[in-house]
Amino acid sequence: MMNIEHDEKLIAEIAGHYRAILRLIGENPEREGLIKTPERAAKALVDITRGYRQNPLEIAQKAIFEYEGSKIVTVKDIEFYSMCEHHILPFFGKVTVGYIPKGKMIGLSKLARIVESFARRLQVQERLTAQVCSLLAEAMPTDGVIVICSAEHLCMKMRGVEKQDSSTTTLDYCGRFATEPALRDEFMRLIKC
Repeated sequence: MMNIEHDEKLIAEIAGHYRAILRLIGENPEREGLIKTPERAAKALVDITRGYRQNPLEIAQKAIFEYEGSKIVTVKDIEFYSMCEHHILPFFGKVTVGYIPKGKMIGLSKLARIVESFARRLQVQERLTAQVCSLLAEAMPTDGVIVICSAEHLCMKMRGVEKQDSSTTTLDYCGRFATEPALRDEFMRLIKC
């Protein structure tokens, strides 16, 4: 796989577009403070969107182990940063994941890497939550997966309605979490600890 972070041709092409945007908004890309901004912004954009060049299923499958337990496993407050696909502005927050093992478990750090892989794309929070849930259900045998995502969106804070204290919470689940409300309640109690 090509290491796109070091693809100078790609960086130069994106930087050219940033220079044009700076001119279009009334700036001078040749002034001292902006001379290197197009290249820095291009490198930042490539880094921010590195999830397009990652395969979350491959990430998950690198750390699946035998496990005979059958109780809820929870990883709480996995931080993430993403870019809203509607305005290309940041949104950020935390994801909490729970699953019920069915003979297998996943390495805990892989849960964070999966979240990161989906977050580092142009994204919407609702899809991000559903993608993490669906991927975990696909990657290993489970009796259920549940994912909660809480985030703040700069598209609501710095433009448009400009509501500074707003946040959004999304929830997705499958398996026994979908059919047994008591399990969802147990998960909610666990994450409040």
